[in-house]
Amino acid sequence: MMRRFLTLFAVATAAAATVLTTLPAPLSAQHNAAATQPDWDALGNEAAHMLADYIRINTTNPPGNELASARFLKGILDREGIEAQILDTAELGPGRANLYARFRGTGKKKAIILLHHMDVVPATPSFWKVPPFSGEIRDGYVWGRGAIDMKNFGVVDLLAMVALKRAHVPLDRDIIYIANADEELGSTGATVFATRHADLIKDAEYLVTEGGQNYVVDGKLVYYGVGVAEKRTFWQGVTVTGIPSHGSRPTPDNPVPKLVAALDRIARYQTPIHPTPGVDKFFKDISTLYPEPQRGWLANVSGAMADSVARRWILSNVAWNAYLRNTISLTGLRGSNKTNVIPPEAYAELDIRLLPDADTAQFAAELNRVANDTAVHIKTIFGPKAPLEVPTNTDFFRAIERASHERDPGAPVTTPMFTAATDRPLYRALGIATYGLDPFKVDNALYQEGMHGNNERISIENLTFGVHYMYDILRYAQ
Repeated sequence: MMRRFLTLFAVATAAAATVLTTLPAPLSAQHNAAATQPDWDALGNEAAHMLADYIRINTTNPPGNELASARFLKGILDREGIEAQILDTAELGPGRANLYARFRGTGKKKAIILLHHMDVVPATPSFWKVPPFSGEIRDGYVWGRGAIDMKNFGVVDLLAMVALKRAHVPLDRDIIYIANADEELGSTGATVFATRHADLIKDAEYLVTEGGQNYVVDGKLVYYGVGVAEKRTFWQGVTVTGIPSHGSRPTPDNPVPKLVAALDRIARYQTPIHPTPGVDKFFKDISTLYPEPQRGWLANVSGAMADSVARRWILSNVAWNAYLRNTISLTGLRGSNKTNVIPPEAYAELDIRLLPDADTAQFAAELNRVANDTAVHIKTIFGPKAPLEVPTNTDFFRAIERASHERDPGAPVTTPMFTAATDRPLYRALGIATYGLDPFKVDNALYQEGMHGNNERISIENLTFGVHYMYDILRYAQ
């Protein structure tokens, strides 16, 4: 059981609930001028219907169609009295846009940004139990593409901000709400926003978006995971050229064997172990969940690498292995398009993910050394974003800890490395401390099935939890 604890990432099981299919009236009418405790069940129901409507706007990328989503979100913000702007329609192209809104506090402290992306990955309807853009509410869940990645974040963030306004909670920090286009393909939405509108967020101190990993097994939350660091994409294309000829007469000019040999050397290469500060903290935090000797190994993961048994045990976990080193995955391979033809070129692609402090030039030189063949040409096809590692000794991180411990006093708040990619580095480059957060408790099996997969859905219970959790974090960070 304990081994399962550390190979799954997710959040708690969602209880089934049945909700009305009509959109409830805004809660603002229920509040008077005095600060009022929100009705969380009503907010969860509101979130479910808002998310259902949001999912029904098909923002499959490509082409994106985020302009329709930006208009949808702006309409909600306008009704709630929160100033909002649709931006970058010309720069992003037809049907695309970014959205920016600001709920103003006193301005005594710097602002907090709530960020999500409006686009989603494609869905194949024949593999779904419901149409993927139906936004169907049934069995206590909202179903559809984007229910987990990441229109649910956009709804929870928006309603947490709105709930603060409706409840007349005094704020010393403005809350900025940003919805970006095109995160799933090229991050052009965030790139354009950060480049063209740095002045709109020059007073921001913190940003929160996807990139955290809460961890629940069999209904028990083991830890809250906050993303303080993110690996960097460094994709490489590997090419070998040769002389085409008939496959019935082998020649030394066949590029395929040379490529395969180089790829074999690269695949067997073991990159150095290097725990970053956030990863070192993560292992120390979770060490108390284990008996000895594993507890001691995790409490000093660098030292444990000298012990062959400890090293083998730690690195056998594919997530931990990726936290601790630069990684290389061979993901694409192309040779001849016909069995009896020696091709003029053989080509492969490598999905390389670098630690935040890795030197790209040094790594590229090492990759060429490992390939060890002058006939092999390696070229970057997708370069890295800015390095991302932010501190934990901040008001915002402490606010996350406080809100988390109020809900689960025994669960640590820790810092697993985010091994995929988000838009956070583009905002980090502006000097903003960017955090990855998971404001939900989604069961791991459901998370694995739904995120970029089939039957994506989130429970109304989780939406209710998320609005309340984000509301408290924003209050405590003032």
